[in-house]
Amino acid sequence: MIAIDRQFLAYLDDLQVITILLPNSYHGGSSSYFHLTNEEINSELTIIETVKLDDSIKYICHSEIEPEFGKQYWITDEHEGKTDLQIGAVIRTQAFDERFYYDGNDLGITYSKEKTIFKLWAPTAVKVKLKLHEPGGKELEPLPMERGEFGVWFTEVHRDLECYHYSYLVCVNLEWKEAVDPYAVAVTVNGKKGVIVNLAKTRREKPSLPPFQHAVDTVIYETHIRDFTIHPNSGVKNKGLYSGAGETGTTGKDGLPTCLSYVKDLGITHIEFLPFHDFEGVDELKPANKYNWGYNPLHFNVPEGSYSTNPHDPYKRIIELKEMIYSIQKQGIRVIMDVVYNHVYIREQSSFEKIVPGYYFRHDEFGMPSNGTGVGNDIATERKMVRKFIIDSVLFWLKEYHVDGFRFDLMGIFDIETINEIRKAVSEIDESVIIIGEGWNLNTPIPPEKKANIRNQKYLPEIGQFNDWFRDSIKGSTFNLYDRGYALGNEYYYESAKQLLVGSIGFEKMDKGIFTEPIQSVNYVECHDNHTMWDKINLCEEGTDEEIKQKHHRLATVMVLLSQGIPFLHSGQEFFRTKKGVGNSYRSPDEINWLDWDRKIQFADNVEYIKGIISIRKSHKAFRFHRADLIRKHIRFLPYPKPLIGCFYEDVQEFGHWKTILVVLNPLRTVQKIDLPLGGKWEILADHKNAKAKPFRSISQKQIEVNPVSSYVLVK
Repeated sequence: MIAIDRQFLAYLDDLQVITILLPNSYHGGSSSYFHLTNEEINSELTIIETVKLDDSIKYICHSEIEPEFGKQYWITDEHEGKTDLQIGAVIRTQAFDERFYYDGNDLGITYSKEKTIFKLWAPTAVKVKLKLHEPGGKELEPLPMERGEFGVWFTEVHRDLECYHYSYLVCVNLEWKEAVDPYAVAVTVNGKKGVIVNLAKTRREKPSLPPFQHAVDTVIYETHIRDFTIHPNSGVKNKGLYSGAGETGTTGKDGLPTCLSYVKDLGITHIEFLPFHDFEGVDELKPANKYNWGYNPLHFNVPEGSYSTNPHDPYKRIIELKEMIYSIQKQGIRVIMDVVYNHVYIREQSSFEKIVPGYYFRHDEFGMPSNGTGVGNDIATERKMVRKFIIDSVLFWLKEYHVDGFRFDLMGIFDIETINEIRKAVSEIDESVIIIGEGWNLNTPIPPEKKANIRNQKYLPEIGQFNDWFRDSIKGSTFNLYDRGYALGNEYYYESAKQLLVGSIGFEKMDKGIFTEPIQSVNYVECHDNHTMWDKINLCEEGTDEEIKQKHHRLATVMVLLSQGIPFLHSGQEFFRTKKGVGNSYRSPDEINWLDWDRKIQFADNVEYIKGIISIRKSHKAFRFHRADLIRKHIRFLPYPKPLIGCFYEDVQEFGHWKTILVVLNPLRTVQKIDLPLGGKWEILADHKNAKAKPFRSISQKQIEVNPVSSYVLVK
């Protein structure tokens, strides 16, 4: 850093607008003129406006000369004072975005044995150097990089640099900062340096997968790589690791499948893993000491090292993650990656902020970083090079790791254009890739009409959004633990429950729904966030018989699986997963977060029932219409006494074996008698005890008794 006594401050806030702050302690904050200077120019500024502040005077000035990025400039005043011209709000202007947008696909490193090319986008830097460390640790003399078009700095090193560590030294506003390459694909332990690797060594072909047409054909199972296998009785050898999550043939104490083999047997189509990009919160050298969900992103294109058998080896985590994904796909199951592009762990320490200060993050009207995410920073997705980075990163995971879908954390922070551009870019490679996200309305400073949230779903036609209306209406409010939803017998949610069953599209009236098409609705009653449904029910129903509580829980899960839209299950939901009452377990110990595989044995009957409901859903496309017009054409509700629901599917033979289907839901704790529509024989796929894709009994009477807190599926 160049030593300078800054008696006052000056910022470039637009291409030709300079803001100068003179403190009252400096000549009373007064100066009649200012000059913009460097080795080549000395130009007087035009003072446009003067604003008196509490402790200083702000001068807004116009410069006839447009300062050139990459060069150092100075501001002098009438008192012969001098300060450096710092890069200010200009980086958040459209003009800056247009001028420095780089559309190349070569940011980061391009490796070969003969040479490695380094490219870094740093348009506001006046100098950039490359730091290299030999694999053994010897640090080499930093190499100066050359500034090219669009603010891209580059250099080539003509020798084999495989496994060398590298970082960048960037000088902005007279300050040198060291940063890891934002485009790094490999890092040292705990992400301190980037590592140059040859990804070609790690590649393998993607296995063939079962045909997949529409997002509504998915059955998603959300889990965490560590939770999935860490339980003592998981039967997995490499517990808590990538290699463990990919193990097959594992069994529990009952000798029956656990983990990946169990998920396949259950009938799941997609496993969604909580973040496995490199994150903070767990020491990769001592992973057993701390637990974290992974929503503290460090390096977006690098696998997390705490799930590797050897985090010291930069290749190991890459290969093991690829092997895990390959193994899952060999079972016919697709992999959804939970991605966290909405914020970084600590803004000031992030590569983004060190390399182009102020550009990658949103700021409020006072110039302070916005905090719609609740973690201190919001990524500015609407800026061109931020959007490019996210799209580049998504495509990297798609092409390099062969993932099959993305779940966007806090998607409501994103702008609509970015999400749609991601969808477009992904579809050009693989239209079957599913994209879902949390479309919450978050307090971030972009116009409401540009937010990628549920309210603006009509502008996001191919994006699935987590349906909190479904969640809170079926089980009861997530944020009021004692609120009971429809599945717990609360008639207040009866009308909502009917709308939710048919995809939340506004069945009779569009304005009663929240989505345009069923593919937009991700239906769920629990996920990694908040209390598990079993823990909530235990609070709501303290003193209630265990069997009754299980029936309420089962009914809610059945509604997830038989509603139009995309069904989403939290891992272990089918065997009443508990976190011992902990409502936010993001850093709780394994004993709170793990999948307790002994509960799979304890509640085997419920597991078998949910497995049957999944098979019923998959057996007939009427349970998963991909268009709203088909729902309106083929489904109607029968006039059963409230709060019973009779969902009647007519003329659906073109979508499966059955022509007519009746789904009956009874959330009451009493037997209810109902009339069956049409005459003749009905086959039963599900009742209060059993659920199978093939009929297991039939009835011919016109009226049946529906058991307390139960679900039925009848077909003709």
